[in-house]
Formats: sequence, C-alpha cells, structure tokens
Amino acid sequence: MKKIRTGRIIIILTLLLITGISTGFLITQETRDFRIAKNLDIFFSLFRELNTFYVDEIDPDKVIKSGIDNMLKTLDPYSVYYPESEVDEFTFMTTGKYGGIGSLVRSNGDYVVISEVYKGFPADRAGIKAGDLLKKVDGISLKGFSTDKVSEKLKGNPGTEITITIERNGKETDYPLKREKIIIPPVPYWGMIDSKTGYIRFTNFTQNCIEDVKNALNSLKNNNPQQIILDLRGNPGGLLTEAVEIVNLFVGPGNEVVSTKGKVKQFDESFKTTKPAVDEKIALAVIINRGSASASEIVAGAIQDLDRGIIVGQRSYGKGLVQITRPLSYNTQLKVTTAKYYIPSGRCIQARDFSHPNQDGSVGIIPDSLISEYKTRNGRIVKDGGGISPDIEISPEPLSQIAAELYLRNYIFDYATKYYWAHPDLKTPEQFSFTDNDYTEFKTLLLNRNFSYKTVTEESLNELIANAKREKYYDIHKDLFTELEKDIAHSLDHDLSIFRSEITDLLEDEIITRFFYEDGAIAWSIKKDEQILKSLELLNNKEEYNSILKGKAGSILNVSTRESHLQKSPFSRPAIFL
Repeated sequence: MKKIRTGRIIIILTLLLITGISTGFLITQETRDFRIAKNLDIFFSLFRELNTFYVDEIDPDKVIKSGIDNMLKTLDPYSVYYPESEVDEFTFMTTGKYGGIGSLVRSNGDYVVISEVYKGFPADRAGIKAGDLLKKVDGISLKGFSTDKVSEKLKGNPGTEITITIERNGKETDYPLKREKIIIPPVPYWGMIDSKTGYIRFTNFTQNCIEDVKNALNSLKNNNPQQIILDLRGNPGGLLTEAVEIVNLFVGPGNEVVSTKGKVKQFDESFKTTKPAVDEKIALAVIINRGSASASEIVAGAIQDLDRGIIVGQRSYGKGLVQITRPLSYNTQLKVTTAKYYIPSGRCIQARDFSHPNQDGSVGIIPDSLISEYKTRNGRIVKDGGGISPDIEISPEPLSQIAAELYLRNYIFDYATKYYWAHPDLKTPEQFSFTDNDYTEFKTLLLNRNFSYKTVTEESLNELIANAKREKYYDIHKDLFTELEKDIAHSLDHDLSIFRSEITDLLEDEIITRFFYEDGAIAWSIKKDEQILKSLELLNNKEEYNSILKGKAGSILNVSTRESHLQKSPFSRPAIFL
C-alpha cells in the first residue's frame, strides 16, 4: 500500500511540475498548486475505493470519461476530451474527411433510414436512395440502434468492405460496398444568380477550405460579375487560419483580421492578410444567421469592421472563444479553450459569460452595462458581447406548429420518398412543379396515416384544465373551460390550407434534394430566399449600399424565411479552432 501511495504522489508531483513549468509559477504547499495536489489525491483515493467496494463491476473507461466530460462542462461547451475511439470524429471536425459510404441517416421507427446520399460516393454509385430503410450491416440487425450507433458501423477505414441490407417497398436487398475517404465539400454550391451577381454557399471552415472558396470566386469572375453574395448561414466555424484566408480574398495584404489574447501569453497573436486579394473592389454582401458561429463571425465581423461589404440577415451566434488541440497519453486528445479573439475594431463578440455563471448554474449573458461601443474603419458604431449584428437585419418567422410537426415526424420526408419513386422521368429542376394534385395527395397520405397533433395553445389549455381539476376549480367553471376548448380547437384541413405555402416549401426542398442532391436544392431555393433577394436588392442599389458603408444605420425588416499529428512542444499549435 505504501508503495502504491508513493507512486501516486510521484505522479501527482510530476503533473504539478509540468503545470509549474508551463505557467511559470513555483510550487509551494500553500498556493493554488497545493489545492490541485490535494484534489487529485482525493480523486485517486475515491476511484480506488469505488473500484474495490462498489456493489457492481465498474467500467473504468466509462467512469473516468464521465468524470472528465462533466469537469469540462463546468468550464465551457467547447473544451472537449476525445478518447482514442473518437479520434475519427475529431479528424472529421478538422478536415471534413472520414471513411465511409457517403450517406446520412435519421431515425424512423425501430430502424434508421437513409436521409441523404452524397453525390458520387459509394452509396450513391450503388443506387442507394434517401428513404431506404437500413436493416442490417454485415448481417447484424440494426433494430433499435440509435443513429450514432448506426453511423459508427457505417464508418471505417477507406478500402474496407461492408455489406448493408436495405429495405425498399417491402423488399430487402444486400449492397456490398467498399468504404472510401468521404470529403464533404465546404462549398456545396456556387453560381451566377443573374448576369451580374455571383453567389457562394460556404458551410464549414475545414482544412484547406480556402481553396474551394477561392476556386468558386475565380470561376465566378470568369463571368465578369459586378457583385458577390457570400452565404455563411449555418456555418459553425472551424479553423481560424482559414477565416483569415477567406477575408484575404476580398481584402489586400497588411490588414489585421483577428487577434487572440489569453492566459498563456505565448499563444497571443495577431493574424493579418498577407497576399494580394482576388478582388478588393467588387461589391460584397455577407449573409449570416443565428447558426453562423466563430470563424464565420470572424469573416463577417472583419468585413464589417473594415467596411469592405455589408452584412445581411440575423445576429450571429456570438462565440468569441479560441480552442487549440493538446495531445494526451494513449492517443487521446484535448480541445481546450485558451483565448478570446478580437476582430479589427477591437471588439470581442463572445455573447456568453462561462467564467461567471448565474447562481442557479446557468450561463450568464453579457449584460448591456458591460457592452461597449467600437468603430469601424469608416467610423460606424459597432458593439461587442453579442455576436455580429447585421447592417440589414431580417427577422425570420418560425415555422407554424403543423409544419414543424410534419417535418420532425417524417411526414415531409416520407412523402418525398413516395414522390421520387412515382416520378422517374424528372430529369431537370426546370421540369419540377409541385401541383394542386400533389398537395391533395399529400393530404391523403396524412389522413391514411391518421396524422394528428396538438397546438401549443391546446397543450397549455390541457395543462390548465389538469391544474384546475387538481385544485377543484374545474367543476365550478366547467362551462368556461368547455367553451375555451371549442374556441381554440384546430382543424387539420383548415391548418393545411392556411399554412400551405410553408408546407409546400418544405416539400419542394425535400423533393428537389432527392432528385438533384444538395447543390440542386440550394440552386432551387435561391429564387425565393428572402435574405438572398434582399442582399441582391441592396447590391443593385449602389447608392444605398454605399450609404450603409459610410455610416447609415441599417433597417429592420420583418420577412418570413425558412430558414495531423500533434507536436510535442508545450506550445505547439497545429490547429486553432473557433
């Protein structure tokens, strides 16, 4: 026992020595480092006692990982531990690449269903389609498996073989496939909206994504566009260096795009543009929404702070924290928050204060009293602490309850599957038209499957009635409750008529994706996308465009939109995440 304890103390002191060297502090018994030693000793003792005396056998990997995960959750959502078994997920996050068959899955009853196939990859070449029920992998039934578990079985090293069993129209078929390196393109679509406007949809800041964006921009310039729309909606960010490169496409060398500041001063750095821009003069609109985060916010914020273009859409997510990767023992990884980033005006757009949670443990929002004003290069007022506020804000309307129910419960998805197999002659998007007869057929499908739902208002009334009965007020006001139930009761046929437009939009998007993949769906949606249309309107009105960049306040519009091995140096930084 004494030998074990001595070994434990040596391990703890070694950890503290590393901590002391990397932070530059000496270790003493009465400093913060002593508290670290004490708590590590307690943790070691606690686990030893659990392992010895707990009534059931303990899985050390599971228990320790739970402890690590919960420890990191007390800091922020972005500091993440990756055990060796999840290195593939880590690699996909940084590169956009993984080994698999090129498909997405979603839950559908006892099994999962293929929800999308990527054009040109093994699943697509084999003829597997969205809507196919995934029954087995290598002869193993997938009944009751979660989407995560099924996804794990589909992924593997490129070149390895896999046999999946698909059920379509009640018939099961085996598909032998060979996994490949799947690379999700960060630019799923680019093209000319009209004779003078180029459009680029950019979805992720993965390794070398600059090449895809640059190629798209150069290809568009062959058409001599007068203006560009860069769509960053739903882009969750990624590598910081790629964000700097993207800004450099539109801004010449020598301009600071972002700087990082944290506790370890060796990580503090200023990132500037270093190359000639592809085009410094072309009119530019960047579209963002609540899903545009981190690296997306650096691009949008730098474009705004440098008055290089206008920002359209919703206020962005508000993530101003920087992560780096750190190698741990046994091929594990730690992605840890090390700094905050600051865009050219000097502002940090971090919206949540993880370091000072509320008393109930919830995360505090940066209060207005602590939000400061900054100025862009032209002197426009911008603010920190709440994401990037667009110059022209377009406030989206949420989906109606019935549309959301139809989408989430797979009715939209299932009808698109039915439509796909019933229209084998549809070869181009121009041939597609969703007719009155199609909508009637969709309503018939809902009736045949006894679709029903309750509105939020009805759910609230039911809760009120339950409370009234419990408190014995219901019988006293029974007539009032009965009248209320009658007044707020919805009619399915009535709702399908009132909300036909947004339901049809969802159906069309899903159907077009089946026939023409993701790029076809994006191209189809452009012609009715309010944020794109508003961006186009502003770009076409050069007087208004220039006035915004010179300091005119943006307007608020209410429209409906549907919206690498790590080095061993203690200060190595192979990848910076945002």
